[in-house]
Formats: sequence, C-alpha cells, structure tokens
Amino acid sequence: MAAGISLVPIVLTFTNSLMTEREIGLNYDWIGKMPDASAGDKDAFVNLKWIPDWLSFSQYAEVLVRNPKFLHMFWNSVGLVVPIILGQVVVASLAAYAFAKLRFPGRDKWFLCYLLTMLMPFQVTLVPNYIILEKLGLLNTNLAIVLPGIFAAFGVFMLRQFMLHIPAVLTEAAKMDGAGHFTIFGRIILPLVRPGLAALIVLLFVDYWNMVEQPLIFLQDAVNQPLSLYLAQISKEARGVVFAASVLYMSPMVVLFLYAQNYFVEGIQLSGIKG
Repeated sequence: MAAGISLVPIVLTFTNSLMTEREIGLNYDWIGKMPDASAGDKDAFVNLKWIPDWLSFSQYAEVLVRNPKFLHMFWNSVGLVVPIILGQVVVASLAAYAFAKLRFPGRDKWFLCYLLTMLMPFQVTLVPNYIILEKLGLLNTNLAIVLPGIFAAFGVFMLRQFMLHIPAVLTEAAKMDGAGHFTIFGRIILPLVRPGLAALIVLLFVDYWNMVEQPLIFLQDAVNQPLSLYLAQISKEARGVVFAASVLYMSPMVVLFLYAQNYFVEGIQLSGIKG
C-alpha cells in the first residue's frame, strides 16, 4: 500500500510528460490561485489526470533536441558523479579494510574522529571548504566537487560495518599461507563485499546526482553546473518541459536501482545500517 502511494508522483510525472502543453495548462491552471470557498470556486483545485487525451512527445523534443542545455548539463553531472563514485569506492574500501582488519595504535579513536565528519551537515563545513578551495584555486572547477566527495566518510563507515562481518579466520588463514595485505584485500575481502559495494554505488549515485548546494556555491559559472540545477531554471510557463525533464532526470537512478536492487538490499542488510 505504502509503495503504491509512493509511486503516484512518479506515474503522474510520466503521464503528464506525454500531454500537450495546453492540456497540462488546463489541469494545472490552479497554480498561483487561492480558491474562494465562499463563492463556490471549485475550478481552482488541481485536476489530477492519469491518461492524456493525445500523446505528445513535443516536450521531449524540446528538452533533447531544441534545447541543448539539458544534454550539456547532463554530461556535466556525469563528469562529476562518476569520478566521485569511482574515487570514493577505492578510498573507502581501502580505508574500511584498515579500520576493520588492521591493528594499529589509536585505530578506534581515529575512526571516531573520521566518523564525526559524517555527522556534520554541509552548512557547517561550507565556509572552511570554500576558503580552502579558494586558496587552492579550485573554485569553479569540477575538482571543487569531486575531491570532497571522494574523501567523504560515509563509504568508509558503511564498508567497515560490512567487513566486520567477515570472519577473521579467513584473513588469518591467508596470512599463514604467506599472503600480504593487498592479496588478502583483492582476493578475499573485495569478492565478499560486492553487495556492500553495489549498495554504496547506488547510494552515492542518488546522493551526488541530486546535489544542489555544492554546485550552486562552488560552481559559479553556469556552463559547469550539473543537471540537478536544471529544473529550477525552467520557466514556470513551460510545464510540459518540466515534466519531461523530470522523467529524463530520474531515469538513470531508476535504471541503476532496478539493475542493482538485489545487491543493494543484501548490502544494506549485511552492513548493519538501519533506516
């Protein structure tokens, strides 16, 4: 029941993206108006329409063909999200292995300090990050978004929780056979944490695909901004374009989740993270 209710906005967005601009205007003409109940004004309320009278793909043509801004910002998002995911998977997996399987002085204290950075909201670290990026000359470049994303603490925390469930006898047996840490990490740990890596990739993609504050502040040049800022720049008069752009915007996330849903669910369960 709850899942069906959560699908209502998605279905409405898709069906409305196939309507003509005139039909959408008739259904959503209430926007910006206040109904006068005393006067019996019922036309000011929204008319949720599920099936379009006529199928129209003009909104998709406007987004994909007539207006190249969408595709430009789409590839900007890809250029930001893919390096962040690849970099954080590498850094987080290595750091998680160290915190979970290696013994060194102050290990738990260092992990706690590292974990505290995850508890701080973006607004708290905004000014220090801005000053550092400005001193390094990285403002208005992709590195202003990519570098902080690669070294974020969430991936380390999630994979460490996952690796703690791997029996120590496996790594101890490999050490007795003469295997080093990189051999153990590459041949034993990584194959066993594939569900965790898949879950991490999905969560990172959703998080950074939808980021707004970081690119809005660190990427002042509109040419470098990602797709997550595109919808806010569409005119409120082009409602059909908004629906079509919304469908295209959320499609990569839906496809990725459907492809990796089994690994995702298993990885969340085994990592010990609770919603």
